[in-house]
Parts: sequence; structure tokens; C-alpha cells
Amino acid sequence: MKMKFVLATAAALMAAAPAMAELTFTSLSYRTGPYAANGIPFADGYADYFTLLNERDGGISGEKIDLVECETGYNTEKGVECYESTKGSGALVYQPLSTGITYQLIPKATADSIPVHSMGYGRTSAKNGKVFHNIFNYPTNYWDGASLAITHLADLNDGSLEGKKIALVYHNSAYGKEPIRTLEELGKKHGYELTLLPVDHPGQEQKSQWLQIRREKPDYVIMWGWGVMNPVAIQEAVNIRFPMENFIGVWWSASENDVRPAGAAANGYKAVTFHNFGMDYPLFEDLNKYVVEAGKAAGAGDQIGTALYDRGMYAAMLAAEAAKTAQEMHGTKTLTPAQMRDGMENLEITEAKMAALGLPGFGPEFKVSCENHGGNGFGAVAQWDAAKDEWNLITDYFQSDQEVIAPLIEEDSAAFAAENNITPGCN
Repeated sequence: MKMKFVLATAAALMAAAPAMAELTFTSLSYRTGPYAANGIPFADGYADYFTLLNERDGGISGEKIDLVECETGYNTEKGVECYESTKGSGALVYQPLSTGITYQLIPKATADSIPVHSMGYGRTSAKNGKVFHNIFNYPTNYWDGASLAITHLADLNDGSLEGKKIALVYHNSAYGKEPIRTLEELGKKHGYELTLLPVDHPGQEQKSQWLQIRREKPDYVIMWGWGVMNPVAIQEAVNIRFPMENFIGVWWSASENDVRPAGAAANGYKAVTFHNFGMDYPLFEDLNKYVVEAGKAAGAGDQIGTALYDRGMYAAMLAAEAAKTAQEMHGTKTLTPAQMRDGMENLEITEAKMAALGLPGFGPEFKVSCENHGGNGFGAVAQWDAAKDEWNLITDYFQSDQEVIAPLIEEDSAAFAAENNITPGCN
């Protein structure tokens, strides 16, 4: 696969659209800037999976894939420029890898009838496909993540968090603020006290937050971080001797980059996740044969098997499976963005399908529908083993508290519909 790189400049915006590829996918990546250490492995995994399909299978159903990558630097304005400069390429779906960019693309992509897959991020209430027709966030969303963390902590306390103190250390952005309402509602149900501790971008200065944690001694800390904020927080926790097994992050606070800087002291740190880790899957044999050994790996080729590489690969796999679904639905190998949207809305991932793809047990089963663009809310808890330098699942996949989350999604999506004159319904 020949990857195209696009610079979102005025010149690029004014340039004529490239020739339409048969199956064009885009990657709004960030290989530069303060979040590059996180953006690079995801972008590599996303690219390498599509390269594998081209090299091994001749593409998707025999149609070659053209991946257009545009550098955003994790900057919302640049992300929007990338969208505008690439949407004319025939892009079938956008994966912004940024909650801020996703929020800005929701009205644009909807008007352009191009689907957006904000996998495990973005606006949580986009799960309601009756309102957000072109936005998908399967297999699991932020509010699910918050609930999964609370359920795990409750399980450690015989089902009760009554009287416990929980601190949320979060990136002071739209991303970091996403779980607050859910954690507040869950607090009413479980009886814990919630303390909110925002950390300003990029997150290198956290002394005051951790001094407050040392002073107030919460029973648990939940982290909603990204980039350099994560290893700084883990090191600060080590400095005040906060027990790692009581420190749990969302899936964007669970890469090797986050824990390795603290060495052995990071052992026991936890995170919720919607997929498994590592390379112990048949798919990686094919990746090695057709991509790595063939000299076609993206980037430096040094991220394979890391947590964020695996997530990028998983995102590409879900995109490819949605494209196959769309091809079957519409009886054509070439696709329009509108047809791709239909494939995404009818996507079903079963364990049998995952096994056939060479990823048995890698992620939860889920089924997408008009009413449900977000999956079934299943996730697991992973823990860092510093001695083995690896993440391991310490629970099975379990479901978030839908009794709390479903009404919140309905409420938030209804408010969005009212503000934007949208009449909810299925096409």
C-alpha cells in the first residue's frame, strides 16, 4: 500500500481533489507535537493492518486500499483542516483520534454524509444513532469506561463503595471532562465521595494535585489522561507512595509509554480496556510475513505489539469489516461514504469472526444498529506487570451499568437534537 501524506495548508485546501481511489481510508494522525508518543503507535497499527490486507488479500474483497494520512499534531483546528482537505478524496470514514476534533467534525461529517468512528472516545451520546446518524463510537465509550472502573472498585469491596473517597485526575479538556457526569451519578448510587482534580495541557505540572491527594488520602484514584500527563501522574503517585493497585486509568492512560518511565514502581497500575494486548495472536504472524519482513511497516516499525499499536490495528480491522458488510449489503465492491455508513450501522463482531481474523479473544462481541452506534458497553480491567514488561487482563469482559448510562445518553442526545433541530429517527 502506498500511503499518501497530506499537509493541511491553504494550498492543500485549494488543490484539486486527487483521483478517486476505489477504497480510500483516512488517518488523522499526530506524529509530531506533545502527544506524538501516543499518536505514532496508533497510526502505525492503523496503517499496517490496511497494508496487510493489500499485500495478503489484494485489499478488501479484492479492492485495493488507499490510505491518506494527514498530520494534525493533536490540534483541533489542524484536524478540521485535514478533514476539509481530504474529504474530496472519497474518504469512506474518519478516525480523528481526538475528542476535540471529533466534536468539531460531528456537524461537518453529518452534512457531508461521511461517517466518523470515534472508537472509545469523542461524544459519548453519539451512541444514539437515531440522533447522530453518521457518528459511531463502538465498541465501548467513555461513560462505559467510568462505570467499568467503578464496578471493578466495588467488586474489590464486596460490592459496596459506601463512604469511600475517589479522586478523578483528568486532562482539563473536553476529553477529560467526559466522565464527570457519569461518575457523579454513579456516586449517588454507590455512596462514594468524588473529588475532581483537573490537569492543564500538556500535563507536566501536577504537584498541587498530588499534594492534595496525599493530604486527603482518597481510597482510589481514577485517571483520564493522555500524552505526557500519564507518566507524570504515575511518577507523582510513586513519589507520594500511593498504592498502584488503587490507581486505575481509562484506556487512553494505559500504554507502555505511561508506565515504563517509573520502572518497577509502576507495577500493579490498572486500566480499563476494550481489547486485549500483545502479539500472541495468529494475525501477527501474517503481519510479520507480509508487512514487517517485506519492509512495508509504517513509521519506524518499532511499535508493533504495543497497546496503542494494537488499538490502531483493531480500529482498522473494524473499518475493514464494516466495509465488507457494506459491500455485501449493496452488492458492490466499490463504496461511497454513505454506503460505508450503512456497513458500520450493520456491523456485527462475534468471537467466531474475531477468531477467523486471527484475533481470538481480542475484544468483546458487539452488534451495531440504528439505535445503538456504541456497542454493548463491555470492557475488562488490565494490570501492568513491570517484571514482565506487559499488560495483562485481570478480569473477563463485563458490562457497564446500563441502568445509569442509558438514561444519560438519552438525555444528552435529546438535548443535542433539540439544539440542532434534529428529529430523531432511523433512515
